[in-house]
Formats: sequence, C-alpha cells, structure tokens
Amino acid sequence: MAHLETIYKENVVPRLRKEYGYTSIMQVPTLVKISLNIGLGSASQNIKLLEEAVRELTLIAGQKAVMTRAKKSIASFKLREGMPIGCRVTLRGNRMWDFYRKLVCFSLPRVRDFRGVSTKGFDGCGNFTLGIKEHSIFPELTSDKVDIVKGMNISIVTTAQTDAEARSLLEYLGMPFRK
Repeated sequence: MAHLETIYKENVVPRLRKEYGYTSIMQVPTLVKISLNIGLGSASQNIKLLEEAVRELTLIAGQKAVMTRAKKSIASFKLREGMPIGCRVTLRGNRMWDFYRKLVCFSLPRVRDFRGVSTKGFDGCGNFTLGIKEHSIFPELTSDKVDIVKGMNISIVTTAQTDAEARSLLEYLGMPFRK
C-alpha cells in the first residue's frame, strides 16, 4: 500500500479543494500531530505498572514515551504533586502518518463489536480525540504479553478551521466514522 502522505497529496487535497473551494493549496487542512496518552491512576501505588505502560506505549508509537506527573496533590486519590500517573508520546512527520495508517487499517478493525468511530470527539476547532478501552488492539502487542489491559486517548491535531473540514479530512484518510 502506498504511503499515506502520498495518498493525502494525490487524492485528498484535490477532493478537499473542490469540496470547500480553497484557492490555495496552503488552505487545505492537514494533520499536524498525533498525541497518545495512557493515564494510570493506580500507578501511584504500583510503579511497575507505569514502567510497563511506558514500554508498551513506546512499542505502539515507535518512539520513546515519557512519564507524566501529577500537577496537584489530591488527598482523596492518595496523590501528591510530582507523583508519576501516566505516560504520553507525540508523533509528527512520517511516524505520525505511519501510526494513523496503522490505527485506521489494522487496529480499529480489531476492536470487538466495532461499528465505527463516534463523531462526538471533535473539539470545535478541527481537532479529534478518540478513546480506546483496550490498548492491546495494536499489532505490536500480543495479548499473552499484556498483563493488565489499559485505556488510551488518541488526539489528532489538524490545521482545519471547523469540525466539518476536519471530519472530511479524516474520512478521506480512511477514518471509519459511525453512520
């Protein structure tokens, strides 16, 4: 299969220019970055769980994940400022395009009872966030090596001005939205 960025330039850009009447190629929305985030509230008691999540997120993204730390202390959650509570990674360039293709072509179809992605994840400014309940849908992780199934947030940042433009962009790039 052709590289997704090539498909974007050859097929998606002309379709978006025609659909929205862009006069310049620079007006056409594109992907800027994809952020992956795993939040683990239980990691404050179990640091091994967090180290495993960092390792798995690094495998999924193909880029080193970093630990995120608590910004505030919350006594009811037994949380102090500076404690590690999750991990994240931001993808740009070729890694971003490769991850998007892997997400759309391989990972999302592996979700049980998959009926499409909800369109409620748009933020009003052309960005899209998607929550995944099981991070084990990615082909890099085998289910027998995953001890605890973790959830994950995937945020796709675009240059689109409106949600409609961003939705068109993601649809043309293969995102399976719910009908």
